[in-house]
Amino acid sequence: MAASSAGSADATQKKQEVTALLKAIETGESAPVAVINPKKYIQHNLGAADGLKGFGELLAAVPKGSAHVNTVRVFQDGDYVFAHTDYNFFGPKIGFDIFRFEKGKIVEHWDNLQETAGPNPSKHSMTDGPTEAVDLDKTAANKKLVKNFVSDILVAGKMGKLAGYFDGENYIQHNPQIADGLSGLGAALQAMAKAGVTMKYDRVHHVLGEGNFVLTVSEGSFAGKHTSFYDLFRVENGKIAEHWDAIETIPAKSEWKNKNGKF
Repeated sequence: MAASSAGSADATQKKQEVTALLKAIETGESAPVAVINPKKYIQHNLGAADGLKGFGELLAAVPKGSAHVNTVRVFQDGDYVFAHTDYNFFGPKIGFDIFRFEKGKIVEHWDNLQETAGPNPSKHSMTDGPTEAVDLDKTAANKKLVKNFVSDILVAGKMGKLAGYFDGENYIQHNPQIADGLSGLGAALQAMAKAGVTMKYDRVHHVLGEGNFVLTVSEGSFAGKHTSFYDLFRVENGKIAEHWDAIETIPAKSEWKNKNGKF
């Protein structure tokens, strides 16, 4: 029991540290930045240089008083903390950030940003909905379910298996272009095909989860462009019940400010 309490306290602290670090983009406070290991910070945001220096340069580039940061939900999976944030710097964006901790310090960061859009046809925004993880004892099972869904449907295109992952039309969608339910998903895919827009997932790089929330990080292409897909799923009674995402085009290698790659 004591070990469980200690683990819970550690997870809470990590989440608070990540939330404060992201808020520092808005406030300019330096104290939260101390959670980053100054000797090792591997950056996968390709628009930022590696290391703590790169993070500092990123903060310095944001005009003072112009940024807004509201972290809507934050979860922890082992050494990883992942956050879903409503940003406004150089325009409104929705972002997912993943931080890896090592010996109490952040040593690695991945993210995906998409310009804010919506509401979608079902009137949902890109961030509204439940924020607290439940069913913590089902984390492993939920991660497996979501990994299988992404692998079967989005990577392999086994559409015959699609209905088995959902409870009929009970599916809430936050993608700004897609309506709720399997019917909404089907209609959007048909519309994309008709317009000649292809979306292909080639590889799943990360599957992170806490309780009923699972985040997948995948690589593929959208409308012919090399793309990073971050998909957050909420699972209920062994079925996918809700979905949020952020889709970002990966720039050409010549534009990268670090050599670590997006994934």
